Amino acid sequence: MDRKGLATKDPVLKVKLVPRSSMNKIVGFEGDILKVKVKSAPVDGLANQDLIVLLSKHLRVPKESIEIIFGHKSRSKTIRFHGIQASSIRELLNCYIGAKYS
Repeated sequence: MDRKGLATKDPVLKVKLVPRSSMNKIVGFEGDILKVKVKSAPVDGLANQDLIVLLSKHLRVPKESIEIIFGHKSRSKTIRFHGIQASSIRELLNCYIGAKYS
């Protein structure tokens, strides 16, 4: 459902966010949950902003197309992507994660 209560086909992704890390990085998938580390503390939404910037960079989509729909004040988050297919998200993230370990 979107903000108006209408069904939407935009894909969602569950994320486990680890704030106060030594670097901003996408760690990998733990089952269906993407683990992401960010440098900033979870104060005034800074960790959430870093998460969106990092995902935007690696998925090559505008920051405005990434929305945290649940978990604004939690480490467990649900992210909605507007204008990108679910298969593309997983494929791009797996390419990035795989490239780190090649």
